[in-house]
Amino acid sequence: MVVKVKNVSFSYGKLKVLRDITMNAKKGEMVCILGPNGAGKSTLLKCILGLLRPQKGRITVDGNDIFNLNPIELSKLISYVPQTIEQTFPITVFETILIGRLPHLSWAPKHSDIEAVRLSMRLLEIENIAWKNLSELSGGQRQKVLLAMALAKESPVLLLDEPTNNLDLNNQLEVMDTIKDITRDGKTAIVTTHDLNLALRYADKVVVMNGGGVIANGKPDEVLEEKTIESVYGVRTLVKNEDGLKYVIPIGRCKNA
Repeated sequence: MVVKVKNVSFSYGKLKVLRDITMNAKKGEMVCILGPNGAGKSTLLKCILGLLRPQKGRITVDGNDIFNLNPIELSKLISYVPQTIEQTFPITVFETILIGRLPHLSWAPKHSDIEAVRLSMRLLEIENIAWKNLSELSGGQRQKVLLAMALAKESPVLLLDEPTNNLDLNNQLEVMDTIKDITRDGKTAIVTTHDLNLALRYADKVVVMNGGGVIANGKPDEVLEEKTIESVYGVRTLVKNEDGLKYVIPIGRCKNA
């Protein structure tokens, strides 16, 4: 399942947010979208989701223009994991994950719906909190529930908006390990993140954005060089490579940043 974004531009009125964006994500790939706040990362995800319609360009999933698909067809193709979920009434973990099955549901949940929920909980190792209320969960547990809800939908494409935000180091690695395992099973994952080191460790490709445009696009160890990081973030860094593991050490802000 290939996601292609070609020459996409989007504006809120006169404010240009995306400028001629071209990128793609293939089956089995994790693509990390990087860039400072306001670079256009979340807006790009909303365009791929079909929530925002670009004024220019084309977005396709497996060759199908997303704006030629009805909402249920598109929802079956793409799952979205937001940064947070608003809870307006009491709801359990199991019920929350079952919401992910909405594109498949009829009058009542079928056996296949229940099994999809159980499988996603098993993969995320959250079966023990199935009947807890969302309000009782830690930030890390909530993030796993959001990911499980996306997995329960059984879509071939996952969009994840900063899935490690507000998580401790152990939970960050667990979430990224899970996403990587999902792509190894043939799904496509497009992930926005601020963490360059997580992108270096997990991404098959990175797309670096700034000012609404793509600054660099390619393999993380080729793209995330000191000059690129400095030009995009205004931060001096050291990019080290030890035993095949590449990582970024921030040194300080540039004087003109």
